[in-house]
Amino acid sequence: MDITVHRPGELTAADRAAWSALQSKAHLHGSPNLANPFLSPEFTLAMARVRRDVRIAVAREGGEPAAFFPYQRSRTGVGRAVGLGVSDSQGVVHRPGFTWDARELLRACRLVVYEYDHLVDGQAPFASGTTGTFASPVLDLDQGYDAYLGHLRTASPKFLRSTRAKGRRLVRDHGELRYVHDERDPRALHTLMAWKSAQYRRTGRSDRFARAWITDLVDQLFHTRGETFQGLLSVLYAGGTPVAAHFGPRTERVLSCWFPAYDPAYAKYSPGLLLHLHMAEAAAADGIAHLDLGRGQKQYKDSLKTRELTVSEGWVALRHPMALGHRAHRAPVRALRNTVVSRPELFGPADRLLKSVGKIRSRGRDQ
Repeated sequence: MDITVHRPGELTAADRAAWSALQSKAHLHGSPNLANPFLSPEFTLAMARVRRDVRIAVAREGGEPAAFFPYQRSRTGVGRAVGLGVSDSQGVVHRPGFTWDARELLRACRLVVYEYDHLVDGQAPFASGTTGTFASPVLDLDQGYDAYLGHLRTASPKFLRSTRAKGRRLVRDHGELRYVHDERDPRALHTLMAWKSAQYRRTGRSDRFARAWITDLVDQLFHTRGETFQGLLSVLYAGGTPVAAHFGPRTERVLSCWFPAYDPAYAKYSPGLLLHLHMAEAAAADGIAHLDLGRGQKQYKDSLKTRELTVSEGWVALRHPMALGHRAHRAPVRALRNTVVSRPELFGPADRLLKSVGKIRSRGRDQ
């Protein structure tokens, strides 16, 4: 096996095509998780336009590309998954039967440690470094939208009835609904980002769109459209007014639910849930096999999901002082966060505290 490391701009058109082909055929080879858009060359290339530390390792067998490993590398050799913190799927995209040695890969990439937080299933060489596994809910559409509705009627009947009733009230109060699955107006994207920023502040969370590189990344992906990948903006309108929107990347078979938000003035109608049902219907008609709702426990995800994937977090490291220092710095923060999130008796008070802080911050911005 021959491993070479490239800056994203150095990747040949043939290599990019081979990478995309591995994703397109992943479901046929028993590795459907590798079709996730966050594992696509387009996402890595978009990241490279907003972050200078992106690299791609290409493993070849018999002169042909067998695997692609995108990552970010600091000057000290600390590596992380591309888009760590915003990427919902990470790992090595590889051909069937390909195996690798994690530490050999790290040495080829000049890394002393590699950190991940959404590692997909089937990445056995990285498993020794896993510190936790987490559910990532999925909404299956491969049998069509009617089959999905049948699942909801059985698994979440009250949820489906109440959501549809709220949709009828929204029409009665504000006018006919119009759903645009692939909205190309950038003003709608800016509206979504404003809603999402306000939501982050309102709930006491860190505002991702206050970071220029994330805003630039979303803008890059919004303008990325190809045969096997695109950034998809979907908007629900009521009486001509946008009430909910979502932006996320998609491949041929997978749509990742990334940044959903709604206008809080319409909160009583649950426009975000209505949007997800419209997204599911349009995605099924477009050949999408499933919507990946992403890691995290949320009531709306439990209502919408048909099953769960598993993603992992952790790191693989060489024996090196820098690797030890990185783990010593990161491990306590991760452990505390995961403990709070996984225990309702801790998460409830913490969530209420964050929302109280958010209200104070929001009032301060309004004054």
